[in-house]
Amino acid sequence: MRLYRAAGIALLISLALTACVPPAAQRSPAEIAAAQQAQTLAQQGKFDEAAQSYLTLAQTSGNRDEYQLLAAEAYRQEGQLDRAAPFLDNIRRQRLTGDEPIRLDLLQAELALKQHNAPHALQLTTQPNLTVPAALQLRLLELRSQAMQQTGDSWGAARTRVEMDGQLSGLDQAQNRKQVVTLLTQLGVEPLKARAAAMQPGDRMLPWVNEALGQLGVAVARPAPSLEQEVGTMIPGEGANVREGFKMPARVALLLPVSGSTASAGTTVREGFFAAYADSSRNHAPRPPVRVYDSGGTAAGAIKGYQQAVADGAQLVIGPLTRAEVSALFGQPQLPVALLALNHPDDKSLPASGVSEFGLLPETEGAQAADHMSEGRITNAFVIAGNDDFAQRAAKSFKAELEARGGKVAGMGNLGATGVNYASTISGLGMPTDTGDVSAATNNTGIFISMRPQQARLLLPQLKLARVNLPVFGTSHIYAGVDDAGANRDLEGVEFCDAPWLFDVQPGLPNHGDIAGQLPAARGTSARLFAFGMDAWNLAPYVDWLRAHPGSYLPGASGQLTADQFGRIRRVLVWAKFQDGLARPLNGSLQMDSAPALAPPVDNNTPPPNNGQPIEHN
Repeated sequence: MRLYRAAGIALLISLALTACVPPAAQRSPAEIAAAQQAQTLAQQGKFDEAAQSYLTLAQTSGNRDEYQLLAAEAYRQEGQLDRAAPFLDNIRRQRLTGDEPIRLDLLQAELALKQHNAPHALQLTTQPNLTVPAALQLRLLELRSQAMQQTGDSWGAARTRVEMDGQLSGLDQAQNRKQVVTLLTQLGVEPLKARAAAMQPGDRMLPWVNEALGQLGVAVARPAPSLEQEVGTMIPGEGANVREGFKMPARVALLLPVSGSTASAGTTVREGFFAAYADSSRNHAPRPPVRVYDSGGTAAGAIKGYQQAVADGAQLVIGPLTRAEVSALFGQPQLPVALLALNHPDDKSLPASGVSEFGLLPETEGAQAADHMSEGRITNAFVIAGNDDFAQRAAKSFKAELEARGGKVAGMGNLGATGVNYASTISGLGMPTDTGDVSAATNNTGIFISMRPQQARLLLPQLKLARVNLPVFGTSHIYAGVDDAGANRDLEGVEFCDAPWLFDVQPGLPNHGDIAGQLPAARGTSARLFAFGMDAWNLAPYVDWLRAHPGSYLPGASGQLTADQFGRIRRVLVWAKFQDGLARPLNGSLQMDSAPALAPPVDNNTPPPNNGQPIEHN
């Protein structure tokens, strides 16, 4: 098997030299021996010598066309297909048998692309009623995509690459996915929006269009997958403790920043990880040895730690934690051991097979708030957001999701980083007030807020002073993770989404209060990152199953966890409400995460468990 670089792109596809010794029928012993010698030369990588041997056979044998085809393939493997041009067109297709005609077409198409004759290449790779052997399908699709791209058909080229996706793995798949998104972004925002609007929910191109729009900076609504079957159900007749989907690696590596500027966040994740590891003994589940590797919070440290984990025999690497670290690993030519990245790469490239992403994301909470409000028949919303990055991202996601559900954002206001008087922002939005007109409370209108607790505690009383009494919904960032009835009384009635473990509403998990009483990292705002670490362990035996079985889910501490088609772990959050100054979960309030998973937004809470230094995220 030999790798080659397809012309014009950076996609590597593994191809076997399909040449074989022609059948012995009607061939002399000398011809058979010469053909076998030529094949041996090709197998040894001596393609130039092999080609010369085949050409000699073509001149002295009655099987000229077969040997010329083999010679052309040998030149191609050598990266010198141009040398086959003088005789390639003279090969008589009707004299070829088996898969030889399609092999000839592919050689001619590849040569046509090198000669900038894309229409001819497209004709050769789109012939009707053409039966293509499985071993040649990827090569055909690759050449077809190149031809479409050269003729200006970016959409067709992207669709063809999507058709290739399921047949690729590793770096090949990662680069092909990047190429799909690049081709789609070339179409531009408005054409992509128009195509997305015309697609049915199950259209296989819709997730790719959404990825491309995201790359172009557009907040898009994403259909939430259904949760159909919990993983880990007992399999009848299979013996004790045999659970569906459970496949625990024999050795696990945890790759986190133990030193460096993000060490505090790494420590919180690590403590959550091992808290879940210890708790798993209650179910008598297999617990393989886990070794922690220090990434140092740097790209070089992540690569070194991963390589050392592989050398030490790890079968699954969990981590690293920062975007730069993840980008460094994703950029490696090969990742020989499965990876559960706890972040996303800088360029937002899609993970390939064997790689999954898991994290927390502001967009998730904004989209879930829109879903929650829509299901409560609140279709008209005013949005008020802080100026923090997380707040703005959540607000944009909220708007996209609400509008996709047929709702409307009536106005958007931003709060500055300083100042405590929000009267001008409130009045500028033109929200309905209670002035004797009861319709203000019954017109399906609400308010979405995305900000930190301090700002929310200032905003809510000022809304009441302005006689705005609409229902208010927010993200987890308005909750400091600690019950403080006095401080939170001004947030009375506000509903927000959060990690279920903070409220002990996910059965099967250790009690939050018990662990928080022993470990400071499990208290306050850092509790979400602690829960994130717990789920990093809980996912270890189920990552492959989740990816291979859409609709399956794992009940976790940070949410119910499922995987999308790209290997990104998505979460189901719980809804809570401030009542008498205390945050209390709402029954039946689980909602789907509708955005790809990114980094744990350490800087989204107050204070972040990292000496004030956030883990990098978009």
